[in-house]
Amino acid sequence: MDVPYRILEHSYGFDNGKQTKKETNSGNKIIHGDNLEALKALLPEYEGKVKCIYIDPPYNTGKDEWKYSDKVDHPKIKEWLNKVVGKEGEDLSRHDKWLCMMFPRIKLLYKLLDKDGIIFISIDNNELYNLKLVLDEIFGASNFVGNIIWKNATDNNPTQIADEHEYLLCYSKSKKWIESEWKSPNLDVKDKLLEVGQDFINKFPNDIETLQKEYTKWFSKNKAYLWPFDRYKYIDYGGIYTGSQSVHNPGKEGYRYDIIHPITKKPCKEPLMGYRFPEDTMTNLLDSKKILFGDDESKIIELKLYAHEYRAKLPSVIELDGRKGAYTLKDIFTQAKTPFKNPKTTELLEEILSFVTKDNDIILDSFAGSGTSAHAILNLNKQDSCNRKYILIEMENYADSLTAQRIKNVTTGYGKGNKKVDGIENSFDFYELGKPLFLDNEMLNEEVGLDKIREYVWFSETRKPYEKVNEKEEHLLGVANSSAFYFYYYKDELTTLDDSFLRKLKTKAEQYIIYADNCVLDNSLMQKYHITFKKIPRDITRF
Repeated sequence: MDVPYRILEHSYGFDNGKQTKKETNSGNKIIHGDNLEALKALLPEYEGKVKCIYIDPPYNTGKDEWKYSDKVDHPKIKEWLNKVVGKEGEDLSRHDKWLCMMFPRIKLLYKLLDKDGIIFISIDNNELYNLKLVLDEIFGASNFVGNIIWKNATDNNPTQIADEHEYLLCYSKSKKWIESEWKSPNLDVKDKLLEVGQDFINKFPNDIETLQKEYTKWFSKNKAYLWPFDRYKYIDYGGIYTGSQSVHNPGKEGYRYDIIHPITKKPCKEPLMGYRFPEDTMTNLLDSKKILFGDDESKIIELKLYAHEYRAKLPSVIELDGRKGAYTLKDIFTQAKTPFKNPKTTELLEEILSFVTKDNDIILDSFAGSGTSAHAILNLNKQDSCNRKYILIEMENYADSLTAQRIKNVTTGYGKGNKKVDGIENSFDFYELGKPLFLDNEMLNEEVGLDKIREYVWFSETRKPYEKVNEKEEHLLGVANSSAFYFYYYKDELTTLDDSFLRKLKTKAEQYIIYADNCVLDNSLMQKYHITFKKIPRDITRF
């Protein structure tokens, strides 16, 4: 694929209702630009790190136009570059054009997936079978997980077979990794536990203390047979439940406020990094009796998780009114006419993502459209107090005015009267697809800035995200696999790897990889000190 590597230029940050020039560093990104080039731009930071990908590409029905630059260096494909496919494109090559658009994008998506990552692609009958062949080739037929049928409409046309559904093809990066993670518990265990819980509730309808006491006796005798429900040792009139310490904020400073213990009337011990959600969310959890307290204030509070809320499997058929997506978008933008055609429903994506993702997972949507996937992720994060991250890519000019604006409205709250929806805590950064790293003459594009060039070179060598190291060594990129990497480069002058440069090196390593414009060192000296010279820009790897 002849796809230029472009940098991502930060436009603005959006931090819980406030727009700022600074990056929020929230991990949430919305990118405006061709998704083929944007996916390549994500590689240095995200290769092998995305847990779940959901995309809703053009269905190639012949009714709607779609226009994507294929950027594939082949004479036949060049004939199709930037052609619009739609009503006037109804010819024998229409499906070829669609496949040429999809194939390189799926190849890059595959690279971005984690080893246990999973991809869902929405599609209908027009390209279902072609798409499956492509996915079989890229992911391997053995990594086909399944095909979900989404029944989203009612077709009353009596002249043909009713067309009332679409599909979600699902593949894994490596099925062996997800089998252990998706290993479904014995459904009979869950059903039995729910039945036992209801029996106890029926026996002791007005005595919560006896209810818990008698259930504890039963639980102690049967715990060994209850996996994965062997932590569900509590019961109330909502059913059998367990506690979870997911009120804490992992990895960074969270919210600080007092939670008063109902018995001691003293503030409960706070998690080390604070609470993960704002005080109003905590108030809602307290009001809905979803918080568990210890015997006194010395124990950190926990979330109450009922057995009936446990997800055991992802259904192969989902019945959900497809018009809900348009209704939701209309409420968000309070317009009489929906500003986007056929948006997916948040409920559909919540159903899927709640099963395959967990706290801090990264979810990517490279055909973002109206931003339904990010909206669904925010809803899920609020429901289960998790911090899933989203990356959206949208090529159309409404990436900011529609895609990003939707997420802003979801963050601050939207709707009026009885349709008012409260805001959800959220921050993101908005990027434009920027300049290419290499010019047409293969020289470095110095306009992108030295940091971006260093980031690219480091990733091309190590496949690791770039982090600035000891600034006392100006040209040191870092150390990986016992090798020290140096990028000896200045914008306005040629650099030469010579004895004087070697004497300035302070980092000890088994091997030295040094980029410079020229090298005058003797080969025997380079072999003695395990030095590999790489010429700028000739020897910079293109990927």
